[in-house]
This record gives sequence, structure tokens and C-alpha cells, in this order.
Amino acid sequence: MRMALMRIIVCIKQVPDPEGPPSSFVVDPILKRVEPRGIPPVLSIFDENALEAALRMKDEMKGECTVTVLTMGRKISDAVMLKSLAVGADELVKVEDEDLDSANLDSFRTSEALSCAIKTIGRYDLILVGRQAADWNAGQTGIGVAMMLGIPVITMARKISKRDNELYVERLIPGGYEVLKSPLPAVVMVSNEIGQLRYPTVIQRREAKNKPNTALNAAKINYSVSGGNKVVIKKLYAPDVKKRNCTIIAGTTFEEAGKKLAERLRADSVL
Repeated sequence: MRMALMRIIVCIKQVPDPEGPPSSFVVDPILKRVEPRGIPPVLSIFDENALEAALRMKDEMKGECTVTVLTMGRKISDAVMLKSLAVGADELVKVEDEDLDSANLDSFRTSEALSCAIKTIGRYDLILVGRQAADWNAGQTGIGVAMMLGIPVITMARKISKRDNELYVERLIPGGYEVLKSPLPAVVMVSNEIGQLRYPTVIQRREAKNKPNTALNAAKINYSVSGGNKVVIKKLYAPDVKKRNCTIIAGTTFEEAGKKLAERLRADSVL
């Protein structure tokens, strides 16, 4: 008997490369946002963990599974998102719109828009997201999506498997993990312990350009921003950086160095 095709949607966010130099991130206290300067966009590393989880399930189910990558924002780079298709996702759905600038959306509004996009995609069995985004690190969007879709959610997953029509998840807890069972459909927030995303080959990158790539906007997913964000940032600023001077206290012996250190600390009113 042929197994029913399982449909997995992985939500992936495009973020400025967090490995960029700190000097390239500028805090704007007026607009209350962090402006990256000359930093290339990348896939959020936590969402890459979610994609790897989906691909492992696809491997285990031997083709009886499809993986759709869903991404959303004001402007999405095709070159960046191509990586998700190259590693093994079957299709990409991009939702681009000026109203979907991540800098202007809190976790609630982001969950709202993603839920609309998921409903537009249609049938799904499992929705995977990272434990948090690599920019704001809020860790709330997956829970919000589950709430708005009215389906179960499991957080901090380190391993996911499907048996019959149920989901089994190893969920991290202090000192170990617990195994949870959930009906489908469900949302799972994947932890980084699941492992890094596999690396695509040159052939896979070339073949990825021929995979389905659907472009949508806010109107096509029936989303409109109604009201303000639930979270209001009162103040955002860069802390003052205090310079520290380091003095090396030398001595021919440990006793001499210790004595000089004590004398210096006394002179500086530390002792």
C-alpha cells in the first residue's frame, strides 16, 4: 500500500549575515532599528536547522514527502534562497511586499502574515521553523503560527520522525530530552542541536534553478496590516563602550611580580 504523500512547509527568514563585523551594524535610535551597512543577506542559521530536519525526514520517507520553503520580506534575494532548493527542497514560495518589511513587523504580525501564506499554499502536514531568527532572536513566531492555524506546536526539537499518522519529537529539556507524540498537522520549532544544514554540490546548485519558484505578495495571500504591532519598542540604543587599558606587571620572579602588582593596586586605590 502506497504511503500518503507528506507535505512539509519550512519557514525560512532572510537576515543580514550575523557573522559580519560589529562595525557594520548601526543602531538608529530614531527609527528604533538596526541598520546593516554592506552586510550580505543569508539564510537564518536557525531556519537552516529546520530545513535540515525536513530533508532528513524526506530521506527517511524515501520520496514519499515534499518540502516547500516559504520565505517572506520586503525584498528577497533569489541567489540566497537558491541554497534552500539546492540542498533538496522541492519548491520555493516567496512573499515579497513593502508591507512585509521585517524591520516593521513584530512576532505577532509576522506570524499573522505567515499563516495567511500557509493557507494560500494549501494542504500541509507539518510546518517547521527555527527556534528563533538570527536577527532579533525573539523565538515567538512558530508559536504564533500554530495558534493562528489552530494546530499543536512543539518547541526545542532535536529529532523528528513520523509513524503512521502521528509525529514523534525528541524535545530538549534541562539535563536531557523528552519524547512527545502529536497528531498532524502540527508546527515544530527545531533546535540547533539537530545539526547543520547539508552542503549542496555544484550540480545540485545548477539543478535548483529549474525548480518551482512562486512569487506572491501581500494581496495574493489575503494579508493586510490592520492596527499596529503588539510589541512596541520604547527605546533602542547602542551601549557606551568603555575603553580599558591593560598594563603588564613583569618581574624576574613570581614574588617580585606579585609585590609590584600589589604596589600598583595600592597606588590606584584598588587596595
